[in-house]
Amino acid sequence: MSRIDSLSPRSGLIVRSEKGVDPSVRQSCLNFAAWLRVNMKFPIRVVIYLKKDYQIKNRFSKELVSATFFAPYDKKEEPYIRIATGDYEDLVEDRGEVDALWAILGSVAHEIIHYQQWLDDRALDETEAENMGETLLDDFSDSL
Repeated sequence: MSRIDSLSPRSGLIVRSEKGVDPSVRQSCLNFAAWLRVNMKFPIRVVIYLKKDYQIKNRFSKELVSATFFAPYDKKEEPYIRIATGDYEDLVEDRGEVDALWAILGSVAHEIIHYQQWLDDRALDETEAENMGETLLDDFSDSL
């Protein structure tokens, strides 16, 4: 049993969706999460909250952003991811449905990489999250 396994009572990846999140967005995120569960380990439970808002406020910087990862100092606390999905219809108009969904899944993938960095006690690196998040999406795409 690893140090993380002995500290956290729960494991896994959960998706929670607010009322008002577009059904296509919700289903795409559920499909991606199902694939992630097969292809990655989640030794400390992380919940992805799909929010209907255009943007959400970062807890620490107070900036408005499209996605956040809460990385607690104590590994006994569960982290979480919040994804703003309220701009989906605008994205569909600008990019088309597939690219709009891909943009939202890209945010999920980016934050999942931050989760991995946190698990490994590494600094949350934006460049790595961007690059590895794209790789994660490419792998997901290849599986479809």
